[in-house]
Amino acid sequence: MGRSEGAPYPADLTHLRASDAAGLRVIGIASAGTVLGLLLSFAGSWALWLCGQALLGVMFVQWFVILHECGHETLFRTRRWHGAAGRVAAAFSLIPYHSWTRVHGRHHKWTGWQDLDPTTESLVPRPLGRAERVLVKACWRLWIPLFSVIYRVSNYWHLPRLLRMFPKPSDRRALVRDAVALIALYGALTFVIGPAAMLQACGLALFLSLAIEDLLLLSQHTHVPQHVSHGAAVKPFPAVEQEPFTRSLRLPNLASAFVLHFDAHELHHMYPFVPGYYLRRIPYSPENEIGWWHWISHAKRIPGDVLLFQNRLETGFDV
Repeated sequence: MGRSEGAPYPADLTHLRASDAAGLRVIGIASAGTVLGLLLSFAGSWALWLCGQALLGVMFVQWFVILHECGHETLFRTRRWHGAAGRVAAAFSLIPYHSWTRVHGRHHKWTGWQDLDPTTESLVPRPLGRAERVLVKACWRLWIPLFSVIYRVSNYWHLPRLLRMFPKPSDRRALVRDAVALIALYGALTFVIGPAAMLQACGLALFLSLAIEDLLLLSQHTHVPQHVSHGAAVKPFPAVEQEPFTRSLRLPNLASAFVLHFDAHELHHMYPFVPGYYLRRIPYSPENEIGWWHWISHAKRIPGDVLLFQNRLETGFDV
């Protein structure tokens, strides 16, 4: 397949390295926004609560982006900071940190092979039951964030599957430790402040963040043609050759910068060592980049089961 014509060689981008100052700014903005959102959510009026929940919803998306950067060790130049920051981000993202780093690493290794990538394995075309088809179509049409929930549960909380995927004793201990730690944290918070206060603090915000992440996550690889190994021994595609298997949404410039150019997904797959906040400095325009509203408006016209389990070569929907 090879590197796309005009795409820089990875060696040409070694100057785009992480900065501790840039990473600390990102953490500072996310922390300040989270505190402000919580203060507004308990300020005593419905209007302020709604503002606080909207702000918190955006901040939860930002923490997910921070988790992503920490997993790649591209947020800071000082590598040891990623573990601490990543675990804070993981708590806000509802994802155990070690399961994130291991599964996401394997995702990058096997992008392009749908049945070997653990995050797309469940989307290999197969017969769907009537109830499954109705549920997927209804949630996609009604903007119910089913997919972000399933993404978390099946990829990062499904301990039996994770323990099979990563049999090393050190991995297994870390997978269980981080999952138990998060459950204990959420349980302790709920016990101390009460379920009603927890719902007031983050109920709507969590729903909003998952709805946003539904669009971001489904835009990245869904309905894009992939290979299926069918059990054959195959080789991973090098990072710089993964452009055909992913898609980029083009958010407005300010929104793109805020989420560390998480929308530049093709560039990220091609050059995963480049910090998100520097991705737009790469002198290359990916072939599958699409405007955010164009993708959303067209993708929402496609039935959910077709969007997830087929690709544009099969359906003719050019999204």
